[in-house]
Amino acid sequence: MTTVDVNASTKYSVHIGKGLLPHAGEMISKVVSPCKAAIISDDKVAPLYAKTVRESLEKSGFSVVEYAFPNGEASKNISTFAQILEFLASSKLSRTDIVVALGGGVVGDMAGFCAACYLRGIRFVQIPTTILAACDSSVGGKTAVDLAAGKNLAGAFHQPSIVLCDTDTFKTLDKRQISCGYAEIIKYGIICDEKLFEKLSYDDNDIEDILSVCVSIKRDIVERDEKESGDRKLLNLGHTLGHAVEKHSNFSLTHGEAVAIGMVMIAKISEKLGVGQNITQRLLPILSKYSLPESYDISAGEIFDIATGDKKVDGSSITLVLPEEIGKCRLAKYSLSEFSKILSENI
Repeated sequence: MTTVDVNASTKYSVHIGKGLLPHAGEMISKVVSPCKAAIISDDKVAPLYAKTVRESLEKSGFSVVEYAFPNGEASKNISTFAQILEFLASSKLSRTDIVVALGGGVVGDMAGFCAACYLRGIRFVQIPTTILAACDSSVGGKTAVDLAAGKNLAGAFHQPSIVLCDTDTFKTLDKRQISCGYAEIIKYGIICDEKLFEKLSYDDNDIEDILSVCVSIKRDIVERDEKESGDRKLLNLGHTLGHAVEKHSNFSLTHGEAVAIGMVMIAKISEKLGVGQNITQRLLPILSKYSLPESYDISAGEIFDIATGDKKVDGSSITLVLPEEIGKCRLAKYSLSEFSKILSENI
């Protein structure tokens, strides 16, 4: 097992390894005294792992209630958010109790946001069951739901009390979900770790080691900029355009697939702007290796309309993450008119 400590506004540890779920209660009890625990999951993950987590929690003295909502991005909305809050209230959770997010990124975002809002904030635990959630969304305290206008437009920064990444849960992921997770791993390599990027060319990589590298990178960035006023924006590589692609596809593309397309778009833009060199040429073979798409049929105007409704817009400007080379990116602020011109000339 590998442990990465995060010193944000809440200090917590991220534990990565095999066979952690049967010991979840014991590990959680070291940071949260036994209390009522609400396991929030979805109808795909709960049948696989909720019983194991529940029994482990009860063995360690927790009383447990469970709620599962329909799997998928379509459930990441205000309606589901309200239903979970009503469940927490009807289960009579108090401020000394905890929410346990058991699932992928949608579950983690939803459960975390509910924990941030219920009783003005209670503690919560992240137990990610996908590679994407384990390497990225379960760490750093971003929680949110989607609105009709775009992804993650309502949310809060709310750090977990502990994160447990049991890599055995990845055995139940289908090929597409695995590819989705690797899109975020590729992102970390482009942002600041060329060695990680190069590792992805090989077939014998240890997923625990890869996850610990990604989590450590995110930890370092979050500790410098918890509320995304500066360096944390680097983690948006591929996301500004990728979110537009994801929404335009009506979420028929997974988040990772959309991010992969977004990374190719921004790599090409960076090269045409004279900022980046040899990014696309190195990126495309890695995306192909992990069965990730590189293109999507969308116009510059459609991207602009969707992207300018995103939370990444700051007044009349938008910040783009431009890769200079593999392992190094820069933040570049553009007016919306400049952004529109960049898209029209390069998409």
